[in-house]
Amino acid sequence: MKNYLVIGNPIEHSLSPLLHNFWIKKYHISAIYKKMELERNNIAKIISDLREDKINGVNVTVPFKKDVIPFLDGMSDIAKETNSVNTIYKKEAKVIGDNTDVYGFTTAIKLSNFHPKNKKALILGAGGVSPSIIFALKKMGISEIILSNRTKQKAESLKKLFPYVKIINWGETAKFDLIVNTTSVGIKNNEEIKLDLSELGGDLFYDLIYNPSQTNFLKKAKKLGKKTENGKNMFIYQAARAFKIWHNIDPEVNSEVEDLIK
Repeated sequence: MKNYLVIGNPIEHSLSPLLHNFWIKKYHISAIYKKMELERNNIAKIISDLREDKINGVNVTVPFKKDVIPFLDGMSDIAKETNSVNTIYKKEAKVIGDNTDVYGFTTAIKLSNFHPKNKKALILGAGGVSPSIIFALKKMGISEIILSNRTKQKAESLKKLFPYVKIINWGETAKFDLIVNTTSVGIKNNEEIKLDLSELGGDLFYDLIYNPSQTNFLKKAKKLGKKTENGKNMFIYQAARAFKIWHNIDPEVNSEVEDLIK
């Protein structure tokens, strides 16, 4: 039996095992998918286990999407461009990092019927998934990307990777068409992003968090009469692409799958 897992910290909120094990059962694959909470100093051991075939594939969530990179033998082009890895596999004795977040987010935005071309976006947070969101939006033709992070230095380091990104101070407001929360603030129900959302405009407020399905960020936006989307579709489609990488099967995404992630 093959072994797959998702690593992160925190990890209890992750529904990846629910989704992957559903597809594993559906397509009669002899495998199991688990979640594991790690500290940074455990990453080397996980990659070593993958190298030795004790593990057959790894998904990476916050805060390790960049931290895993030094332990890899190679990366896909998109992982190199974003400097972010969320899917790891072994090919010809080499451990390879890939990025399926870009595909997941792009698909989710298309399904939301928001059209990024010539629009203006604000990204909240400069963590491990933010490069994927920046990269995806640029590819979709967004005209302007503004980044805001509580620690400005972290935002400045992302600007080195994406020079076209503009940075504003945390709490600074302006009018945007799309506002994307990439922070983990909201995973716990009592957490709240301390920003005046009414000053941001916004055709769409998008939160990458999918569990809980309604963060305080989305609740506040909804009260303002804004269109809101959680990260469910991004989560499902990034997982589907990872499943394809590992098993060479394009898993069906249907209402049964969507009902799992509620």
